[in-house]
Amino acid sequence: QVQLVESGGGLVQPGGSLRLSCAASGSIFSINAMAWHRQAPGKQRELVAAISRGGSRNYADSVKGRFTISRDNAKNTVFLQMNSLKPEDTAVYYCSLVQTTVYWGQGTQVTVSS
Repeated sequence: QVQLVESGGGLVQPGGSLRLSCAASGSIFSINAMAWHRQAPGKQRELVAAISRGGSRNYADSVKGRFTISRDNAKNTVFLQMNSLKPEDTAVYYCSLVQTTVYWGQGTQVTVSS
């Protein structure tokens, strides 16, 4: 089993920044991908950003140029640096790890509001 614990969410004003972290523990293999998804009220969960173990990154068009995903393989941790936040970024953000199956964290709330 794999456990994922997110942290770093909160309330921020438009234009502000937040940094999310997700620490993975348990039966983690050497080859895996990690990602951040988000789900706003009344909407489907969507992919925000993903990163392979080798560092290849993918981003949703809505966050390109504003968000940066990174990872520390030695600590099995993935980060999401979010800059220039907008009210439409408000959602619960979920970390995921992909091995033979997909594991999810419990989510962390991000609220962008003045």
